[in-house]
Amino acid sequence: MNVVVCLKQVPGITEVKIDPETNTLIREGIKNIVNPFDTYALEEGVRIKERYGGKVTTVTMGPPQAEEVLREAISLGADEAILFSDSAFAGADTLATAYTLATAINKIQEYDLIICGRQTVDGDTGQVGPELAEMLGIPFVAYVSKVEEIESDHMRIQRMVEDGHEAIETLLPAVITVVKEINVPRLPSLRGLAKAKSAAIPTWTAIELGVDENTVGLPGSATKVIKVFFPQRVHRGEILQGELGSQVESLLDNLREIKVI
Repeated sequence: MNVVVCLKQVPGITEVKIDPETNTLIREGIKNIVNPFDTYALEEGVRIKERYGGKVTTVTMGPPQAEEVLREAISLGADEAILFSDSAFAGADTLATAYTLATAINKIQEYDLIICGRQTVDGDTGQVGPELAEMLGIPFVAYVSKVEEIESDHMRIQRMVEDGHEAIETLLPAVITVVKEINVPRLPSLRGLAKAKSAAIPTWTAIELGVDENTVGLPGSATKVIKVFFPQRVHRGEILQGELGSQVESLLDNLREIKVI
């Protein structure tokens, strides 16, 4: 069972700053981490390998420093890691990101299952998983909370829905996105840390992937960020005078004025 786990490096804080000129995150001085939802995807991939054999390959697209999350993945049980890094990939939206990942995974060829986290904490779209499955032409299941059984050509899983769980059987290969209820991620072992430190992590550029630079990064994105800003919050208080009845009438008038009622 060969599993590919898609990871992303994200800012390790919730209060981010935006560059007003470029409308991008200011990353200087910010510690980056593995996207928290992706840690559950990695753990499930390692558990599947331990249960059925095979290997876990982790991949990420990002700047050279994104290699850090791949080494962390190896320390946690991944066997191989590949970084997709090129200035041509910069500014990619979810569509261009999924295209780059799909092209790279097709190059890997030997895979039975692709696992992604439910979403990333910096974008919160949850779009890369389903877009990746569509581009690869394979089944997709979201919100997976349990992997029950895997056979040679299909798997049985449970997915979370609003009022419970659904039992689903899907053909393989497939893409799944997992929720945090699926497992509890492990801590790295000393052997894993040593392996991660010495591991050779190849970097694939646009040339290695054989992609047209107009199909990746900002040129290949269907959406573009025009402006990023924090909404201005205006707080206004008023003490209503008079008898209770007149206070109620004044309150209702104020609510009608701001179209609450």
